Amino acid sequence: MPVPTSPPEVVDEVTLARYPFLPQATSWIRTMAVTHNIDLNELLDGPWMEKARQRARIRLIDSVQSKDGVQVIGGDIHTEEGRLVEAFSFYYARLVMCASEDERLIARWAQAEAARAEQLLIQDSVNLETIARTYVTEIEPVSDLTTGVRASSSMGMRELRQQRSTVWRIGLADFVEICPRITGQRWRLPNVDVEAGWVKLHDERQYASSAKLARLLRERIKSGIEADALEKMSEVTTDLAVRLAEPLGMVRNLMANKASEAIALVGAEESDWPPCMQKIIADLSSGVNVNHFGRLFLASMAATLALPQEACVGFFRGAPDFSEATTSYQVQHVYQHEYTPAGCGKLKVNHNCPVLPGDNRTCDQSWMDHPLKYIRATQRWRRLTAPAEPKPTDSAPDETPSPSPP
Repeated sequence: MPVPTSPPEVVDEVTLARYPFLPQATSWIRTMAVTHNIDLNELLDGPWMEKARQRARIRLIDSVQSKDGVQVIGGDIHTEEGRLVEAFSFYYARLVMCASEDERLIARWAQAEAARAEQLLIQDSVNLETIARTYVTEIEPVSDLTTGVRASSSMGMRELRQQRSTVWRIGLADFVEICPRITGQRWRLPNVDVEAGWVKLHDERQYASSAKLARLLRERIKSGIEADALEKMSEVTTDLAVRLAEPLGMVRNLMANKASEAIALVGAEESDWPPCMQKIIADLSSGVNVNHFGRLFLASMAATLALPQEACVGFFRGAPDFSEATTSYQVQHVYQHEYTPAGCGKLKVNHNCPVLPGDNRTCDQSWMDHPLKYIRATQRWRRLTAPAEPKPTDSAPDETPSPSPP
């Protein structure tokens, strides 16, 4: 179902600055630009917008380096200067992305901004419904539940406090369009409560109904930010692209460094794999029931090393509870969310480190605290100890030199 064409009105400037991607924010930002004489030249080079450009660089760096999206904390948006910085930093970052003419980079940035919005909306009960009605055609609160929450009083005593929680429901058409982009069994249609064309987003112990709604909105917000940037990409002139070359180069360098790290790890041979990874694979192939932590570690290592998902699923075939469908789904989830493999400390605590002191010289090093460091160390050692390749000569060693002419 399409996004509503007539979104609800938003007049609160703090809200508009906090969510500058909202369609309702466009006219407000345009008015602010006129009021404060902020034109394109000021945004790109002027001293008044320097703080906005600094904040924009942070947004761009987070879009490449942070899996949690753009950091929530920016300036103080309860001041006019803070609102200007937050709003125009988003516009500047979007200009840089448009100048890249790289659809994959734009998609990554849109994802990071949408992830930030999700974090904000989970806590923003005041604006959640308004923003939901901006992106979803059918949405309404079902009921307010009152739950008891244990909290500490100022005197150090434990007391029972009341906390209200809104349960939401969303139109079936909207849910069906959004949920295929989200992994997890709770988002599959057979597992949700459907009644009279509505899907009820039940509260769960650690996943509130409002958080579920924010997760759904994240997908619509991402699509909106991405589509808007792609549309404006054609408006970027050669002169504008040149003026944005410095921040764009910064983003491209970050992406290149991230890619080079991944390529180095992808080149890891099986003999480079750390003992913990090899032991888990051996246990699974022998029918040992490896614990959940060990299985998650193996899948995240395989994803980091860019092993094919089919190969990762194959590691688990010997497990006593192996299911092709379940394992494939869980592996896909780990690959899509780019889980970071656990470090040595957590592996030891969860009984997934097979190495004792003195068993492995590399593992005994004081700096060895993560399996990925083990791989890099073994790769470096192999390069240092590899025999030098013979220098090319004019003739092959087994050739007989032709006699000199008389």
